[in-house]
Amino acid sequence: MEQVHRYFILNKPVNMVSQFISSHDVGLIGQLDFDFPEGTHAIGRLDINSEGLLLLTTNKKVTRLLFLGEKKHKRIYLVQVNNDITQEKLEKLRTGVSIRIKGGVTYITPPCEVELVENPEKIYTHAHSPAEFGKHSWLLITLTEGKFRQVRKMMAAIRHRCKRLIRISIEDMRLDNLQPGEVKETDEISFFEKLHIDYK
Repeated sequence: MEQVHRYFILNKPVNMVSQFISSHDVGLIGQLDFDFPEGTHAIGRLDINSEGLLLLTTNKKVTRLLFLGEKKHKRIYLVQVNNDITQEKLEKLRTGVSIRIKGGVTYITPPCEVELVENPEKIYTHAHSPAEFGKHSWLLITLTEGKFRQVRKMMAAIRHRCKRLIRISIEDMRLDNLQPGEVKETDEISFFEKLHIDYK
């Protein structure tokens, strides 16, 4: 009998790793108030300080289909950085910056979409900016790849510190009104169609 897989969307809060178990004293997905079935794992990752859309499933093939295939999949991030950001620096991000990747290799990021955001709360309800954050800017960045800590490294390359990093969407799969720490289950057909991957 063919196994029936299950698919979940999580709005990952900060201070939580994208894992169910860890040897470190960190927040875990399994500590959420949700009964995940055995064999559930995260598809891709968000680091402990990043927030937003995280996909989970019992289907081990999905990671390969979504992130390891030849087809590129669009990911959109809402990013808060310290200080005002100039148009010159925005253009650098759009055309490519130099970052260090695995093995200490220098890598030039490919062209990407970057725009300055005046009202981040309209994109993500919880994108508030407390007064103690000081002078800052919000950006909307669209990537089709995800090197380790890529967005944070891109910000560092233009001498801005990433204060908040929120993944808003992967292809047509969006956070919408999902609250931080909230999980929603979705059906297989809808899951694959929104991610633009073949489920047949």
